[in-house]
Amino acid sequence: MQNAVDLTRELLRFDTVNPPGQERDCAHRAGSLLKEWGFSVEYFEYEEGRTSVVARIGGSDGRAPLCLTGHLDVVPLGTRKWSKDPFSGETDGDRLYGRGSSDMKAGVAAMLSSAKNLSKHLNNTAGIVLVLTAAEEGGCVGSRHLAALPKLMGRAGAIVVGEPTSNYPLVGHKGSIKFHAAFTGVSAHGSMPQLGVNAIYKAAKAIAKLEEFQFGVPEHPVMGLPSLNVGTFAGGSGINLVPDAATLGVDVRTVPGMNHEELILQFNKLLSDAQVQVFADSQPVWTEPDEEWVQRVFAICQPILKEKPVARTAPYMTDAANLRKVYAGAPTVVLGPGEAAMAHQTDEYCNMERIRQSVQIYEAIIEDWCLKGPGTAS
Repeated sequence: MQNAVDLTRELLRFDTVNPPGQERDCAHRAGSLLKEWGFSVEYFEYEEGRTSVVARIGGSDGRAPLCLTGHLDVVPLGTRKWSKDPFSGETDGDRLYGRGSSDMKAGVAAMLSSAKNLSKHLNNTAGIVLVLTAAEEGGCVGSRHLAALPKLMGRAGAIVVGEPTSNYPLVGHKGSIKFHAAFTGVSAHGSMPQLGVNAIYKAAKAIAKLEEFQFGVPEHPVMGLPSLNVGTFAGGSGINLVPDAATLGVDVRTVPGMNHEELILQFNKLLSDAQVQVFADSQPVWTEPDEEWVQRVFAICQPILKEKPVARTAPYMTDAANLRKVYAGAPTVVLGPGEAAMAHQTDEYCNMERIRQSVQIYEAIIEDWCLKGPGTAS
């Protein structure tokens, strides 16, 4: 049987860079292992080669299973040259290098290993559901499609997301609204701009409005304030032409209590001379840190962290925002062995000792939910 470090190395060898993604081979490898360990396994493709895995073991009418989830795709390598092979799992000291080592194939491997180690003990318990998604990077597309299939997804009573946290349990993350704002103008020769309408000027005025935008909501005690960033700008087809088209890409991060529908209406009003197209809309994920299951997770992590966890949240989005559309009300922690600072970096790595520790943590969480926690059989 492979250990979690070896399994991380194996998963790294699958090139799942998104775009294009092509998670199918990696998904089927994970699924084949889970079948060997006694799980029932289903695959779902929202388009050719973009494969997610949903695997189950155990199950009880009295209590919903525990969901463990991670994504199989990774971001592109970037323009800087790597000193290590990004797809072979090279090691140096305690570091395991590779694209996706921290974000987040180490987390997936640790979940698979913990599922394997406990698989023979989960029959006649609440059990677990393991959700491995395609296309998380760039908008959580895979989980959004899974969430539209409630019969496929079944139910879950709590969620563990294996994103990189250095094994520190986080109780949520901000929500996200991403949209493009398209501006139109009238083309003309660059020497006679008075004959045209400059779409870039329209976009520039919009950027100034967005820079000064005030959300008007109080600061969240843990997540802080919402934020807005203009991340992309495109326009014009030649320096000697008055541009007749320009587009902005805007990323808004929200905190609990904000109404996304009202906020989108505000942006449509603010950018009234543009066509606003929202392409991602995910609610914040937040679980009260004094929630009973969260406190049990904190207690499990404390000996390994050598400190008592306190309420913190992740700076990034996760698939939990979509999965909670199906698993409504499920308390959620983000908890994985990867280093958040290594995500999307050249020479990305994960500490191997943290991978081993995460297996211990996941096993303890599964045992607590299925064999020891409230509502389980004695």
